[in-house]
Amino acid sequence: MTKHNPHDPSNDVVAQASETDCGLDTPEGLRTLLIRLHESGLGAWRGDREAAELMRYTAIKYRPLARKHRLDPWEVASAAFEVMLAPSTREAGNPWAVVTRAVQITCNIEVRAAGMLVSSGKVRHTSRIAGFHDAIRFAEREHVADYHPAFAVNPATDDDADDDDRVRVAAALSETVELFASTGWDAVLVADCVEHLAYRLADLTSRTNAVEVLRRDHTVPVLLGVPPRSWAALLRIVLGHPDRKHAGTPTGDGVLLRLLSGEPLDSLRCDTALLAAIWAAKPKT
Repeated sequence: MTKHNPHDPSNDVVAQASETDCGLDTPEGLRTLLIRLHESGLGAWRGDREAAELMRYTAIKYRPLARKHRLDPWEVASAAFEVMLAPSTREAGNPWAVVTRAVQITCNIEVRAAGMLVSSGKVRHTSRIAGFHDAIRFAEREHVADYHPAFAVNPATDDDADDDDRVRVAAALSETVELFASTGWDAVLVADCVEHLAYRLADLTSRTNAVEVLRRDHTVPVLLGVPPRSWAALLRIVLGHPDRKHAGTPTGDGVLLRLLSGEPLDSLRCDTALLAAIWAAKPKT
């Protein structure tokens, strides 16, 4: 005779609670799935139904964070996927907390990289990156006039005269790039260097210490992709040599000041010592 056990409703509650606790939205549910996928070997993520469901859930979970940083939800889900592959995530007390924190960091890095016009890899791995701010056109800075009167803005005559000054400054910067490019420098690289140098002038109190201040900042050449030796030489050539013995000389004035003072580009091209210095500073390929 078969023994009949009466149905216990509490068993259904326990079973339902067990299924909920092991869902993808719980730390243990995520851990269980990550361990299974890891033990299944290479390619387990590609055809696994639960893995696909996990990524859909991840994209939805972090959609508000993606919108906040103006990123695509699936781009954020990809960052989460990379974190899920790490052994430390499976072994963490709360795998979802690890993934969430990593996604937050990735979002901040992507926004920072976009603002600084560099790759996210440079923002993530470059030291002292916290000291930099988003890229700003040098013309938007306030104290550029301390370098040369051509940078000054007079509200009383802020029409044709200011337009002429802007044209002079833009022309001087363009001719500086052209001068370096004529000796073999990469035009795009030297343009990036000159633009960065120009807007940083607004943050410096005087031209005399500009070379030293920028030379000591070792993160700049890394971000711009130029060797430190070439960057230091470019600073001295464009802004002028800070040594007192060069005061009042073409070497002390620098290329930018010479051009802003009215010296034609052809005159600089005839300066053999200047051309030799620019050529010697060229990055090695």
